[in-house]
Parts: sequence; C-alpha cells; structure tokens
Amino acid sequence: MTFIRDARLGIRLLWRQPGFTVVALLTLALGVAANTAIFTVVYATLLAPLPYEHGDRIVMVWSRVQNNRNGSAAGTYEEWKRRARSFEGLAAWTGRQVSLAELFRGLHYHFG
Repeated sequence: MTFIRDARLGIRLLWRQPGFTVVALLTLALGVAANTAIFTVVYATLLAPLPYEHGDRIVMVWSRVQNNRNGSAAGTYEEWKRRARSFEGLAAWTGRQVSLAELFRGLHYHFG
C-alpha cells in the first residue's frame, strides 16, 4: 500500500514540474541508450563466440626472413595452401592500411 502512495506522490510531483520531468526522462533515456551501445560493443568484441567452428584451434603462421617475422607473398601463400596437410584450411589477410589514392591508382575509367 505504501508503494502505491509513494508512486502517486512521485507522479504528482513530476506533473507539477514539467521541466524537471523532461530533463529527468532525457537523462534516463540517454543513460539507457549509452549502456545498450557499450554492452553491444563489448559483447560483439569480447563475449560473443567466434564465427568459426573450433575457434580455439585457430593459429597464425608467419614466414621468417633474416630471423624476422615477415608477411608472405601471394605465391608463397598459394603454395602453403596447396601443400597444407596439418590444417583444415588456410586464409590470408593483410593489416596494411591503404588510402583511396593508392586503391584507385592505375585504374582507368573509359567512358564510351
């Protein structure tokens, strides 16, 4: 019974001060939205399972040139992929950043 009385009193006080009510509701909405966005990012990056079967068995393979880890040429990767017997599959990636100018350099557009 006291909860209902307290809720009525709270609603009456909020109704009398609409400016405070709007600020309180906007603050609450912003807090919920920020919490949802942060949890979504944390879940996607840290908590969600990997989109691979047996994600605990993924390894990274490097080549060595003069005793330094080095990226591999496309031909080397193709050869590794052809000869691989210990792996279920191989995939290649690069962490190199490319600007749009580099990406489109050498492309020629022909308008006919």
